[in-house]
Amino acid sequence: MENILERLPEGSRVAVIRLRSLGDCVLSTPALHILRRARPDLRVAVAVETRFAAIFEGNPDVDSLLRPSVAAVRAWRPELCLNLHGGTRSALMTALSGARYRAGFGHYRFPRLYNVRIPRAQEILGVERTVHTAEHAASALFYLGAPRVEIPRARLFARGERSRAPYAVIHALASQPDKVWPKEKFLEVAAALPFEPVFIGGAGENLTPFLKYRTVSGAPLSETLRLLEGASLFIGNDSGPAHVAAAFGVPLVVIFGSSNPAIWAPWRASAEVLTDLDRVGVDRVLSAVSRLQVHAGD
Repeated sequence: MENILERLPEGSRVAVIRLRSLGDCVLSTPALHILRRARPDLRVAVAVETRFAAIFEGNPDVDSLLRPSVAAVRAWRPELCLNLHGGTRSALMTALSGARYRAGFGHYRFPRLYNVRIPRAQEILGVERTVHTAEHAASALFYLGAPRVEIPRARLFARGERSRAPYAVIHALASQPDKVWPKEKFLEVAAALPFEPVFIGGAGENLTPFLKYRTVSGAPLSETLRLLEGASLFIGNDSGPAHVAAAFGVPLVVIFGSSNPAIWAPWRASAEVLTDLDRVGVDRVLSAVSRLQVHAGD
């Protein structure tokens, strides 16, 4: 089809719908950078839930953040509305955006609501393997006309200051029980590290088993970003904070349970991915830390 990005008038507005999920938001930032590089004149807004807005704050590829509502998107007056979320709500926001071009993947719900239906990422990228989430989002921009480039690392801007004392951030929780490594093993790993462990958790998550160490629970996302940006190491289950650490270039060890590393592994990061959660022992995690060559002086 015709190059959509090429057809947008100079200075046009683009709305990107990416409502929620920490990891998904982080992994959409390479696509936003590809869009900015392709058409630096465009004004790009991201519609995102308030609790995840910090992922996009300070990002030079994003001109504005929008409330996740039809009214907010329509008020932006986009020429192009791109749905990178895929659910019912985001489909309706895209359909009612008022945009001339309303784009979404053909496998999303209600595909008839889009007048630009994006084919499978595999078709766009010319592969038949499982594609990573970052590749999936980036493929949409390639289809819309952005030049094919190497997909960059995720981009976050926390404006934090690195602590003089090195520390490791440990995220011992996850959204699903089949993604959680036993807390006793995390405690064994913490005790063996050469520098301070800091356990983190979201609002309502129980960090009581880890109170022997410093804990940060339910902090604003902006504070969690600063904490992760300054870390010397990240260890945790497959979850959103792992993708944040990867975006900041923090060496990390990620333990996978039910999710597929081909889709969700840390993107372009110095990472050790350990699979088969039930068979991962403490020694295996510590060996992974050793391979990353992370030391107390780092």
